[in-house]
Amino acid sequence: MFDLSKKRWQWLAMLLLALIWGSSFILMKKGLKAFTHTQVAAIRVFFAFVVLAPVYIKHFKVLTKQRALSLGIVGYAGIFFPAFLFTLAQTNISSSLAGMLNSLSPLFALIIGVVFYKNRPLPNHYIGIVLGLTGALALITNGHFGSLSEINGYAFFVMIATLGYGINANEVRFNLPDLNGIQVTALAFLLVGPPAGIILFSTDLGAAWQSPWFWQSLLATLTLSAFGSVISLFIYNNLIRHTSALFATSVTYIIPVFAILWGILDGETISPIQVSGIAIVLLGVYLVNRKKPARATS
Repeated sequence: MFDLSKKRWQWLAMLLLALIWGSSFILMKKGLKAFTHTQVAAIRVFFAFVVLAPVYIKHFKVLTKQRALSLGIVGYAGIFFPAFLFTLAQTNISSSLAGMLNSLSPLFALIIGVVFYKNRPLPNHYIGIVLGLTGALALITNGHFGSLSEINGYAFFVMIATLGYGINANEVRFNLPDLNGIQVTALAFLLVGPPAGIILFSTDLGAAWQSPWFWQSLLATLTLSAFGSVISLFIYNNLIRHTSALFATSVTYIIPVFAILWGILDGETISPIQVSGIAIVLLGVYLVNRKKPARATS
């Protein structure tokens, strides 16, 4: 049985999430062959909303006024806006780089937790933040720190998305502890699905239909929705409840490995600067998640 109260299942869940989300970036790339970035994101969210209908109908009674705001924050900060930001970013950056930058999520989870949820960080947490942001800067500038013209502005869309993930993780952990992962995920999609549907059907889907890549892109996008949104968020939101926002977002330790591997298999190239940048980001994330060592006793 998948018991997330046990440590071994928590780590297994994290590995499974890394595999699913690490594969999401290449699926977005495939979806963009026929669809626009807006369509890929809208299909991803709206399809999940349709699939989850039986679930949120069943649990609709727990959507009280008190929980509606928190679920709205989870839905828009953790699902809706990141879906559109990531696909927009991948029109101008590689899937590998998007996966690397996703490693900033635990850093933003810590910052949001400190500022809005009154968490008390340790000194190594601050060091981790500085290292993580330095690594991210190396990634988006490709090592050219002195020239703003070298900055790939589309990488900032990924950073904004990871900020949303940080908000999402803290909101689930601190303000929705009485709901399970299935309830949180389904009700969040209930709130964001209709706007995504309106956006989707206001676009020109006929152009996508004419593309020779239509069916491949549609399959990739529906797979992204089913696994990258529905199943993964069930696991992720339950993992937050049983551990912490920082532990759950630490899945981004492993996500870049899968994202990079998929990117290489798809013909993308990885520069030494990017490898160094992701190493710095992961070191920062490690320090953010590292607990204060126990004092030795005599």
